[in-house]
Amino acid sequence: MIFDLLAAPLTGLTWIAEQVHDRVMEEVDQKTVLSRELLNLQMAFDLGAIDEESFEIREEALLLALQAIEEDAENDQN
Repeated sequence: MIFDLLAAPLTGLTWIAEQVHDRVMEEVDQKTVLSRELLNLQMAFDLGAIDEESFEIREEALLLALQAIEEDAENDQN
């Protein structure tokens, strides 16, 4: 019991560090997935698999999603 009381600050810091790590990894994963989708979309357009209108609509959605992730990361830092 005394050990639990003495270790509480360390346990709390460990928990906070894990939460930050999980959040960063989640954002990195989302950015990676969206970036890959954007690359695949560009390749599909370059190969003529999709038309320009479809490309522009999907590209805008992906870029907005990436922008939202970056803005969330900036807001979390402040």
